[in-house]
Amino acid sequence: MGPIDYLVVEFPGNRMTGEGLPLLVDLVDRGVIRILDLQFVRKDEDGSVSGLEITDLDGDGRLDLAVFEGVSSGLLGQDDLEEAAGALEPNTSAGILIYENVWAAPFAAALRRGGGRLVASGRIPVSDLVSALEAAEATQ
Repeated sequence: MGPIDYLVVEFPGNRMTGEGLPLLVDLVDRGVIRILDLQFVRKDEDGSVSGLEITDLDGDGRLDLAVFEGVSSGLLGQDDLEEAAGALEPNTSAGILIYENVWAAPFAAALRRGGGRLVASGRIPVSDLVSALEAAEATQ
């Protein structure tokens, strides 16, 4: 199995357009990731949180998330939804995604067969990367 990651993506003003969904489907279709859980929540102006049903996000008459309907591994629990909602601003919606990096599984297995051990891993936030690149460019 590959590494498991999660994302919580906030949409201010509860305006989800569904624009990223075809790209998410493409990642799944190409075997890059496997979606384990996908849920949506809304945080109202008063701070109350509720789940959102899979709907027609872009208004074209088709369910944008029908391909992901019922996707649930059980990893994402109520406490996780509440924690994610705590990070949201009032009057927003969010998508919460847990996914496996399928691409990494064969690579990791090959490293283990060769005697390799993972001793560290992490993620560099894009904003930090952009800042570092801009700083390096400014010194040149």
